[in-house]
Amino acid sequence: MPYNPNTYHRRSTRLKEYDYSQAGAYFVTICCQDRASMFGNIADGEMILNDAGQMIETQWHELTNRFTNIELHEFIVMPNHFHGILQIIPVGATLVVAQNKMMGNDENESETGQPHIGQPQGIAPTGMGNKIGIYSNQQTNAVQSNQMLSTGIADKTVGDMLDAFKSITTVAYIRGIKNFGWQPFNAKLWQRNYHEHIIRDEQSYQTIASYIVNNPATWNDDIFCNLITP
Repeated sequence: MPYNPNTYHRRSTRLKEYDYSQAGAYFVTICCQDRASMFGNIADGEMILNDAGQMIETQWHELTNRFTNIELHEFIVMPNHFHGILQIIPVGATLVVAQNKMMGNDENESETGQPHIGQPQGIAPTGMGNKIGIYSNQQTNAVQSNQMLSTGIADKTVGDMLDAFKSITTVAYIRGIKNFGWQPFNAKLWQRNYHEHIIRDEQSYQTIASYIVNNPATWNDDIFCNLITP
């Protein structure tokens, strides 16, 4: 079954009373203000990032340093929007992931240090089972978990994380305008709101991951391919 953007991308997809700080996998999309093309262009079905687009990609990777209870899965920087799968991990599991990274056992990265594309990585999203057994087979360090909770990291929602990402990239983009002559934006770099979808099972994950990876090749049919240049 092909991915249907009209199913996932509709106004105010957030569920009332749903706790968006809880563990799970989320498909998120944020669009440039006016859907202006700011981050590069599509050539022969591939996304060619400009310097601004490379900055967006770098800052997405850096998000795991700010929010240590998340894992980043498939993502793509498009000319005028961004798609990504973000996973919030249970506090105890987060400690194991961090320890694996410190020991050089991060299975979420390739030999080049970049995330693998086109397949699930790391911890399984809600409903996908225990792909590496981290939910059920690892013990939680209670002291460290309490410290993590006391910092408020575990209370941050998907919205909080995207707000931080948009703020950080906006500041970096403004710096690029001043120092490197990047294309100016109209009042804001990003639109105020964002789109999200809770990924509840592996089939949904695979469908969305495939959509993200193939997004450049299907650019002409994408609902976000409405380029408005300043």
